Amino acid sequence: MGLGYVERVTHGYVRHGTTTLFAALDITTGEVLTQCKARHRHQEFLSFLRHIDANVPPDLDVHLVLDNYATHKHPKVRAWLAQRPRYHVHDTPTYSSWLNQVERWFGHLSQQAITRGSFRTTRELIQRIETFVDHYHTRSRPFAWTATADSIRAKLGRLLQAISGTQH
Repeated sequence: MGLGYVERVTHGYVRHGTTTLFAALDITTGEVLTQCKARHRHQEFLSFLRHIDANVPPDLDVHLVLDNYATHKHPKVRAWLAQRPRYHVHDTPTYSSWLNQVERWFGHLSQQAITRGSFRTTRELIQRIETFVDHYHTRSRPFAWTATADSIRAKLGRLLQAISGTQH
């Protein structure tokens, strides 16, 4: 059992359904376009891409940072993207561990709206997500990274020192 797990899930926890949340972050404003879908197939992803297309001004380029999920590589998805030159796809490498701003936003959503929540239906879960997104947009702003490369290297150095200094 992982650290903090007991705090998040009770012995009587019952999952009453799940949803797939698609999200696109505007890094200049901090606003997020979202859609909840029942499944995570190429059809749902294409629907979300059309949602982005309808909500992003046509004169702006759209940069998609996509993980290695098969849905993003489906031939119909690739064909849709190929027909729209304003879309620029940036794939993350296979087996990579990556952190970006939209992942940080998902963490914020989870911490503020989902973790330790109790949802009797999938609709209730989706309503909580939509309420969070609506409230988030009233105060959205770009994420600002405060760590410098030097501070990250220093932290890694301390971690490595602690690891190599332990008795095995």
